[in-house]
Amino acid sequence: MLCRLCRYDHILSFIKMRLSYLSFCVLGAGLLGIPNSQISAQKQIAVPAFDFQGQYLVMASDTDMLPSAYIDGKLGSMAGPDELSVIRLDRSPAAMKPITVEVTNSVIGPPSSIALTPDGRYAIVIETQGPRPSELPDAKLSDLPLGRTITVVDLSDPDHPKVVQKIKGFDSPLSVSINADGTLVAVVFKKTPQRKQPLLAMYRLQQGKLSKPFLPSIPGPEAGDALVSAEFHPKKNVLGLVYTEHPRLSLVQVDATSKAVVLSSWGDPVNLDIAPFLVRFTPDGRFAIVNAMLLGTDIRGTVSSIQLEQSTAADGTPHHLLVSRADTGVMPEGLAISPNQHWIATTNLERSAQPLDDPKQGFFSSVSLLRLDPQTGSIDRVGEFPFDGMLPESAVFDNTSRFLAVVCFAHFDRSKPNGSVDFWRLTGDFADPKRTELVKTDFSITVARGPQSMVIAR
Repeated sequence: MLCRLCRYDHILSFIKMRLSYLSFCVLGAGLLGIPNSQISAQKQIAVPAFDFQGQYLVMASDTDMLPSAYIDGKLGSMAGPDELSVIRLDRSPAAMKPITVEVTNSVIGPPSSIALTPDGRYAIVIETQGPRPSELPDAKLSDLPLGRTITVVDLSDPDHPKVVQKIKGFDSPLSVSINADGTLVAVVFKKTPQRKQPLLAMYRLQQGKLSKPFLPSIPGPEAGDALVSAEFHPKKNVLGLVYTEHPRLSLVQVDATSKAVVLSSWGDPVNLDIAPFLVRFTPDGRFAIVNAMLLGTDIRGTVSSIQLEQSTAADGTPHHLLVSRADTGVMPEGLAISPNQHWIATTNLERSAQPLDDPKQGFFSSVSLLRLDPQTGSIDRVGEFPFDGMLPESAVFDNTSRFLAVVCFAHFDRSKPNGSVDFWRLTGDFADPKRTELVKTDFSITVARGPQSMVIAR
């Protein structure tokens, strides 16, 4: 038994420790922006504010199939027509509800089936595979027709999105992008040996209407290779093309007149990792970021950083250089860059597409967070952050670069038959400046099953 003096010292030490802890909590709350006057002596846990900033989110839901159809070919039960959902961000979290319009779209292909004009007024949506045949309740993945529809949606009133044009493109469009001034649209089409069709078509966009397609010749020795993605540079009329058979990124200058669109090489191509998927440019246009799945013996995917115009030849030809590379989780499909250019996120399918009774099913997906140096293009992997959801095809950062929205195609919990948009927060430990965490918040918005591509109007 402790003597009275020893007990006094013990109690005094305990009180000092508690006071020190209380000061720690007050300091921590202050760093979170919480006034000390609001801190209760009874409860030191503060709820951080949810402040996802932007005009609205736009996402496409392919309701035709379950995630496991990729593996076993079984589409599962129907979940209604495909939808385009608009979520306004200028409202309280409780009032953030999807406003929908029926627009055919497809998860077959990369999560680049939506493009927004720079002013956010129009969305263009493509479908790689068409809607499932209604007369086949037990339809399989192989029963889906080839998609051709390209849809223009007017979002000038985001509370009432309106389809203003539907055209037939070529078979199986894979990717759509709009240039910096909103006048040109690039659409990539799937390469199929059985059909001769262009790999790339260009459309003029005027007052919400797409023109007839221009079919420019693609320069470079890889021109006949299969394309998977095309993305316009944020400041130049330059298009990044991702090839898959001989993985590489090719950059082409786009010169458009009222009668023709001409493409010319803008520097040499840059070799990429196996199974590249998407290319995204940093907001300042200095770097191209590409994710790759590395399907086969390699397990993890990768993200590569390419510095554009790293040097210039005597004749003015730019030279692009791959400057950094980092690992991600398994099967990184979605790719997002924060507006402040400090962060990259990939949404990783992991094994979530496996049938639920398959031993390969891991019952999780993940988000990879990577740190980007906006001056050098260097990438450092922060880590993977797993969560309980299936096929997270796409993600976007908000305007503050502190929040991330991630679509969840479906849920393992069968009591949740729909899809969702889940919100994550970047945070850290003030006592450890090097520590960064990505935390899934409790805030989520239910949408139709199958959200697969998502963009933000900033």
